[in-house]
Parts: sequence; structure tokens; C-alpha cells
Amino acid sequence: MERKKIGLALSGGGARGYSHLGVLRALERAQVPIDIVAGTSAGSIVGAAIAAGLKADDIITFSRKLGWFDVSAFSYSPKGLLTNEPLGRFIEKNLPLTRFEELEIPLAIVACDLATGKEVVFRDEGNVAEAVRASCAIPGVFVPVIGTDGKVLIDGGIASPMPTRAVRKLGADKIIAVDLLTCGSVDAGTPNTLVGTFIQAAMMMIRNSSKSHHYRADIIIEPAIAHIRPDEIKRADELIELGEAAAEEKLEEIHAMVGT
Repeated sequence: MERKKIGLALSGGGARGYSHLGVLRALERAQVPIDIVAGTSAGSIVGAAIAAGLKADDIITFSRKLGWFDVSAFSYSPKGLLTNEPLGRFIEKNLPLTRFEELEIPLAIVACDLATGKEVVFRDEGNVAEAVRASCAIPGVFVPVIGTDGKVLIDGGIASPMPTRAVRKLGADKIIAVDLLTCGSVDAGTPNTLVGTFIQAAMMMIRNSSKSHHYRADIIIEPAIAHIRPDEIKRADELIELGEAAAEEKLEEIHAMVGT
């Protein structure tokens, strides 16, 4: 009997994306097969590396070279404070395969059409680095990315922070979802400024949106990272460890689903 295809859906989460690498390390050690992967925002970077054939420790090695100035630069555009063009160059330099049609396993990367608010899914063919840039273009922070069809694209987390639909459409029979958003923030408190109120309300909406995509997943991994902000890139090691621990707690359930 043919084995079910296992899909891995990776949420956004900024620097919290390092937790995806801990999850991946645990899955590899347990010999859990990953046949299809989809990623949004930070999850798109990890997903692209997995699809290009890199293992968790390989990705961790090159990601240790990653700082905010490796993925961004100042922009002179009125549409964003920064550009993430350096992120595209980083992807091109560090991944062995950077075309969708060349990847070792099928990949879907999710962005958002600024004009319509609809999900835009990159898959099958095209430039992976450009898709990652679009998926990571946080509105107001990064200048939007213009697609080959002229669409103005922003962070996929706006439309689909948890890409379970994209990985299902790519052919996954069973889905493992890794959500770095629903844990929230234990020290958020009650904001006392306009900006703080706006940011906290926006994060609540993103978390609720991410939860709304859980129903498509068969197993959901939610690392205990509420105490780490999405901008704390220096806490990469801790994030990796917490992702690994969260995945290990689910291994019995995962093996039962996979049949291994």
C-alpha cells in the first residue's frame, strides 16, 4: 500500500522562525518523512531550504550568519522604510537550488496581494528567492515586491499566516503544522500608547487568523516561545531548542499518523 504524503506547513513569526529548525531537527532524527512543504514569511525561508535539499543542521549553520542587515537595507521608497532585496541575495547564495522546478521536494510559498488581500501562492516554477522576498515583505517596514504579473505583494502572514491550505493543494494527504504565532506573548500586558495598542491588536488578529487554519492540519506543533519577541534574533539557540522539544512531545502521535 502506498504511503500517505506528509506535508509540513510552517507559519510566519520573524526571528521565532528559528524554532522551525528545532522542529525539523527532531523530525529528521525520528526519520519522519517530509514529502511536501509550504511556508509563510519566516516559514518560507526554512521551507525553501528544506525543499532545496538542506538538512536542519545545514540550515542552522548558514542561518547563524544571518543578521538583520543580511536581510534588509534602507529604502528610499515612500512605500517602506526598508527593502528586503538583501534577503533575496542571501537565499540565492546559500541555497543549492533556487528555482521551483528544480527543487527536491514540492514547495509552496505564500504572499498576499496588496490590492485584494487575497493569498498568492508561488509553486511549480519561478524564482524561489523572489517568492521568499514577497512572503517576508512586512507592510510598512519593507517595500512591497512587484510580481512578474505586476501584482504588488506583501507578507503572506496578512492573508494566510499558517499555510495549511497551500500544502494541502500541493498534494499532502497528512499535514504537520508548526505554528509560531498562537503562543502569543506572556508579557504583552496592556499597552498605554497608540502605537503599542495598534501593534498588539494586529498581533491578536494574526494569531486568531493562524488558529483558523488549524482545522486542515492533522498534527499541530506549537513551541513554548511566548516569552521571546519576533525580533529577538540573538535568541536563536533557545528558539531552536524549544522547537525541538515541542516536536519531540508530538513524535508518538506523528509516528502513529505516518505508520512508522
